Amino acid sequence: MDEVPRVPKQRRPGSSEEPETLRFSVLGPVRAWRGEESLNTGSPQQRALLAALLLREGRTATAAELIDALWGEEPPSQALAALRTYASRLRKVLDTGVLVSESGGYAIRSVADGALDLAVAQNLAADAEKAKNAGDLCRARELLGRAVALWDGEALAGVPGPYADAQRVRLEEWRLQLLESRLDMDLEQGCHAEAVSELTALTAAHPLRERLRELLMLALYRSGRQAEALAVYADTRRLLADELGVDPRPGLQDLQHRILQADPGLAEPSAPVTEPASTPVRPAQLPATVPDFTGRSSFVAELSEVLASAEGRVMAVSALAGIGGVGKTTLAVHVAHQARSAFPDGQLYVDLQGAGARAAEPETVLGSFLRALGTADSAIPDSLEERSALYRSMLDGRRVLVLLDNARDAAQVRPLLPGTSGCAALVTSRVRMVDLAGAHLVDLDVMSPDEALSLFTKIVGEERVASEREAALDVVAACGFLPLAIRIAASRLAARRTWTVSVLAAKLADERRRLDELQAGDLAVKATFELGYGALEPAQARAFRLLGLADGPDISLTAAAAVLDLPVEETEDLLESLVDTSLLESAAPGRYRFHDLVRLYARACAERDEQPPSERDAALSRLLDFYLATGASVYAINRPGDRLVDQLERVEYPGLTFEDRHQAQDWLYSEASCLLSCVRLSAGRTGTVARAIDLLWVTYGLSESGANANEYEEAAKVLLDAARSLGDPRAEARALTTLMNAHLFGGRFESADQEAERAILLAQEAGDLPPICWARNARGIIALYQNRNADGEEHLSQAIEHFRTLGDRPGEASALCNLSRIHLATGRTNSAVALAQEGIDIYDAMGNSMRGANARYALGLALTQRGDLDAAADRLLEALDVFRDSRLRLWEGMSLFRLAEVDLAAQRPAQAAANAEMALTVLRGIGGEWRRGNVLTVLGRALMGIGQTGRTQVCWQEAVSIYEELGSPEAAEVRALLSPVQAA
Repeated sequence: MDEVPRVPKQRRPGSSEEPETLRFSVLGPVRAWRGEESLNTGSPQQRALLAALLLREGRTATAAELIDALWGEEPPSQALAALRTYASRLRKVLDTGVLVSESGGYAIRSVADGALDLAVAQNLAADAEKAKNAGDLCRARELLGRAVALWDGEALAGVPGPYADAQRVRLEEWRLQLLESRLDMDLEQGCHAEAVSELTALTAAHPLRERLRELLMLALYRSGRQAEALAVYADTRRLLADELGVDPRPGLQDLQHRILQADPGLAEPSAPVTEPASTPVRPAQLPATVPDFTGRSSFVAELSEVLASAEGRVMAVSALAGIGGVGKTTLAVHVAHQARSAFPDGQLYVDLQGAGARAAEPETVLGSFLRALGTADSAIPDSLEERSALYRSMLDGRRVLVLLDNARDAAQVRPLLPGTSGCAALVTSRVRMVDLAGAHLVDLDVMSPDEALSLFTKIVGEERVASEREAALDVVAACGFLPLAIRIAASRLAARRTWTVSVLAAKLADERRRLDELQAGDLAVKATFELGYGALEPAQARAFRLLGLADGPDISLTAAAAVLDLPVEETEDLLESLVDTSLLESAAPGRYRFHDLVRLYARACAERDEQPPSERDAALSRLLDFYLATGASVYAINRPGDRLVDQLERVEYPGLTFEDRHQAQDWLYSEASCLLSCVRLSAGRTGTVARAIDLLWVTYGLSESGANANEYEEAAKVLLDAARSLGDPRAEARALTTLMNAHLFGGRFESADQEAERAILLAQEAGDLPPICWARNARGIIALYQNRNADGEEHLSQAIEHFRTLGDRPGEASALCNLSRIHLATGRTNSAVALAQEGIDIYDAMGNSMRGANARYALGLALTQRGDLDAAADRLLEALDVFRDSRLRLWEGMSLFRLAEVDLAAQRPAQAAANAEMALTVLRGIGGEWRRGNVLTVLGRALMGIGQTGRTQVCWQEAVSIYEELGSPEAAEVRALLSPVQAA
């Protein structure tokens, strides 16, 4: 930053009397308050005097200086008398002793620290500079944001006089410097996509300020919009030549050259800093090492040597391979803990779940790693490539150890490798990663007999083993010398003081309790699980078997209670006892998970031991009932009055109830993966498909929010196949409706329309009205999007009648709002407004704030077209607040897009561009390409309005490409817009 205007700390009064409560502002209109009471500061000239004294920093200003400040070189003949009158009036308004006269002049004294907004801003800016110098960009950004927020419009607004004019220029320049510094830090922390919106508006307001243009170019480039970044340079060069007859400054020219060369140094922040901690985050994610780690000395030495070589190498990678239960994770964690001092910048850990059916996706892991390294959620890119690049950039210059446990294959691992000098990665997997370039491969075998006996002895105790050494050797041999098997066997013995080692050995001697004479490999691991399972009490064993039937990454305590058909308290006791046996893990408070191999074993036990066998189906049926009942509760609290909840399949097991909408949504999003896993599992079981379809329907918010859109669509496809195989028209119609919703939210309108059409036919055959209602509603809005307005009106009119027949008032309101859109498209603006308002009235009467936001969105569109722009913006902002609060990113983004349209109509192109940019950011990865094309079209119009024709051309070219690929008629419209720009 350049020179910062300074106001020394205001003197604190010597007593606690009333003057301490005075506050003043100059970063906007000149105002004064006593506590919360606004004081009358008088005429513009009187406010000019107050401002001049406040900005004198407590020093005395002579009468001549003040006259010059107020009137300049041509003061009125009675200037001195007027000055005294203003001072007298201010003295009466302010507290005694605040405005003082001395030496023929005046001064403001005896006000409290922080009483002047400018002084507060200066202190915040100084603290921000200190934080920045200390490397804490998060804190610096936050402080600068608070400083800039103190401006309330133009500084010294409405204050006359040459002094005020000069101070306004100075304070505005300082404000821009603060903004530039904060935006620069935004880019350093990877918030480039979010910064584009603000920078677009700022460059429109300050078109000749090259630093803002430079930041905009960098933000666009880092957002993957290279053509637009170069267009900003072209726009800037043309503007500077036209207005000032100069070329861009060297810094801007150098940035353009680096963008043309695709300089890798520009791709990501040069010095990412963590958020929100006040010091750089040093992740320490390593699981606890076992206190009784035994043996493996040669492997420990070998791996430690590789890790020690990380400094000076591009990267040190060791990959441990071996059968399940051989101790790969234990060894890797032990070595990692020993090497911690060599990696002072932190250690990252993840279980990649490579042995399971649904291995962790690299982009998901990178998201968690970036958060652990301090990256804000808003700064995490969407694509795997961008996340991997940002991850490597954040590790550059740092010494971090990454432990990638239970990897599926090299392809899963590659994006997660640091790739920079000083960092290292330890990888464990069942397979040898011969295709992982540069990796140091280690094949981990079973323990030696001495190591196995030593481990067993450490857990059981020297005294018990010493007297039965032969029996102990029999035990570890029966365990196949597998560390996991030995640990389970020894733990069971340690927990049973009445057992001898011989008793345990005798149990293991029974071949029926072991598989294939404890051969190495998964069968040996299964044998050790058999040992642990055999030692369980009957209630524990039942819980172990039945919980293993459920799918998903983990299971909540309440869902587990449903599976077991037990009270929550009893379920918790059982699950915690299973955690003690190491057959279950506590993923988090109230959540539990199986090791992938243990889950397979538990299912095998259920197949073999659960009696009667029907209890397996009953357990999963209770889980499905629990999710359906709870999902219906979420649906009902979010959509009061919606009749769908009355049309669902009956459940025998109850679900949870919620006190408010936020609590309900928290449950839905936290349970999303488990819930959708239950849906997929139910698709392959007899008697559960219809309930699974209804569960998917009442949780379609997971698709609409964009949070779980892909998983939701996958589950919908699986259920549709299952319904078709059953030949059940009712189930198939409802399954088609869920898939229709997924495609509609994803912008795949042709597919959605086909599914809606088929759903209507099947639902008519089955006499099931809800799918007919919602499919008609969907076909109506799809027809609108495809410019088939007559078809759309027919569908929506029928939908309204169907909803009325069903007695579904919220559904009727939805169709009315969509019909409003049809009327709007066909020029019937007043009726469009009336229909949308009718929808709002219905929603408000039923207390449906979330869907009421959709109605306000529709009314905002109608009011925009009618020209009631202020009212349109108000309705859209009301909708935006609800959508954000409800985590509906699709509608949040669309509301921002519609606000941009309002801004364009109101001749506010800079604000339109900012809102359109925010819409693009929110809609990343959701909503489909057609909606993206619409936003780009409006963004281009806004950019044209602020003179950024180069960016305009890039946006419209991209929009045309999108429309052409989709075969959308909008392509011709945008080409017509583009032609004169290209010609120019």
